[in-house]
Amino acid sequence: MNKALKIILWIAGILVVIALLLYFVVGPKMKESTKKHSPEVTDVYDINDQHIEVWYSSPSKKGRTIFGDLVPYGEVWRTGANEATTFMTDKDLLIDGQTLPAGKYTLWTIPGEETWQVIFNSKMYDWGVSFMNAKASREEAYDVVVATADVTKSYTTEENFMIKVMEAAGNKPVLLFAWDQVFVTLPMEKK
Repeated sequence: MNKALKIILWIAGILVVIALLLYFVVGPKMKESTKKHSPEVTDVYDINDQHIEVWYSSPSKKGRTIFGDLVPYGEVWRTGANEATTFMTDKDLLIDGQTLPAGKYTLWTIPGEETWQVIFNSKMYDWGVSFMNAKASREEAYDVVVATADVTKSYTTEENFMIKVMEAAGNKPVLLFAWDQVFVTLPMEKK
């Protein structure tokens, strides 16, 4: 084996060791650190023989301007922090005139000042944003339902981002997003 090939193999070996360290040591430490600042939350709705579950990471306001700044208007947001938010229903739902079949989805939003687009996507993603460009990982081709929800401004401030499924009039579930002084509600109905 010539000397140049040995050097190339030695450098390749070092790069493999560094990559493994990053993946198995640094990556989990970074994930653990982000979880301290944006803890995982599971909201469960079990009413009238219907089970809906939302899992997300909840960031805090920490004095920041949220919508229109930290979370830009008109851009896809992973709707929380860390991993992509997931939404699971055991029954078909009617949302904004569209059918969402029973199953598990990732949940994405496109915030606006007056309305939000709420997106139920059939693909499961490891993380909510691309490490290359910090943009949302969502692939539009997997969108199952894209619904429009109204924004309500509040005089109170919600410090921690929250997603909750609540019971509304007529025993119908409503998906609520709340953070800062913004509340967004999306009515749903068992089909």
